[in-house]
Amino acid sequence: MNEHQAKMLRQMAVFGGLKNESLDLILGESHRLVLAAGDYFFHEGDPGESLYVIEAGTVVIQRNWKHEPIMLGRLASGDCFGEMSLIDFQPRSAAAQAECNCETIEIPRTVLQSLYRMDVEQYAMIMMNLGREVSRRLRIADDCLFQLQQDHGVETPFAGTV
Repeated sequence: MNEHQAKMLRQMAVFGGLKNESLDLILGESHRLVLAAGDYFFHEGDPGESLYVIEAGTVVIQRNWKHEPIMLGRLASGDCFGEMSLIDFQPRSAAAQAECNCETIEIPRTVLQSLYRMDVEQYAMIMMNLGREVSRRLRIADDCLFQLQQDHGVETPFAGTV
């Protein structure tokens, strides 16, 4: 196991509570992926087969609107992305593009399946952590929608739960 990568994962909430053996499995079956500035990890609508952890660089998350990319957020070292599709098995809801040269850990869905077979409690832990991360991001989106409603009188469909 790469100690630098293991240390980084231990500091991330998504991997909180995982045993060393689980981190060994995750890193042992994951891949290092390096992309140049401007390259895409995935596009909106692609199948979602991996979670990515950023080791270095920045990634822009964007959606298309009237054939133009609209930035939803920017992620940096220590952040992860691609988790939604691992939870809901739906196509990618947005694109992820390397803003500059990026080094990432690609964790394929098959790694989580291996973790399930090895230790179902550890699998449950990481899935709960991923759910918490999605919930955290949904709260941020809800706050933005609320602010938009207040500032512009725009009615938006209810997007989240309380």
